[in-house]
Amino acid sequence: MTKARGKTDVTAYDKLRTVIQTYVPINDREQQDQKMILSYMDRFEEELLTRENGMAHFTASGFILNKNLTKTLMIHHNIYQSWGWTGGHVDGETDLLYAAMKEAREETGVKAIIPLNEQIQALDIIPVWPHEKKGEPISAHLHLNVTYFLLADESDPLTIKEDENSDVKWIPLDEVSSYCSEPEMMLIYNKLIVATKKIKQKNAAL
Repeated sequence: MTKARGKTDVTAYDKLRTVIQTYVPINDREQQDQKMILSYMDRFEEELLTRENGMAHFTASGFILNKNLTKTLMIHHNIYQSWGWTGGHVDGETDLLYAAMKEAREETGVKAIIPLNEQIQALDIIPVWPHEKKGEPISAHLHLNVTYFLLADESDPLTIKEDENSDVKWIPLDEVSSYCSEPEMMLIYNKLIVATKKIKQKNAAL
């Protein structure tokens, strides 16, 4: 029998919910996604942290930037056949920034990846259509995705993770739309690019 939590007990999952709840959405779409994610969290609780929930589960992504905030490091994804950010399932991890950094290192080969800050930069519900992964059928489901800004050095060597991507490349922010063939993902990348440019302008003014 599972021991009931007392009102004063605060778990890592509770802290994650608070972080998501206090995040200030960028636009109306994010506001709606935030409400839905919080609703899922109340209904399914820790089950959302694993892939065992076939309807929806958490993922964490890193929008990797160079030190000048002019380029982003992207991978050419095997399943989607498009250039995109790094990221993946959190597999039980409640520290989603840690999960995003872990995925970024694994998918690019860059070891010296650090967070630009610890703040959530985007919150999105991303539909995943039916596909096969490693020969196994995957049903349609939702990714409850949290994005962070990460920093990496352009001079660090890059390594392809063959089971997930076929290339890794630094792409100027203004050219991302020429590489990404997923219009729905460009909606997310565009808001991240705008946010990056605002940070750069703010830093230049200091």
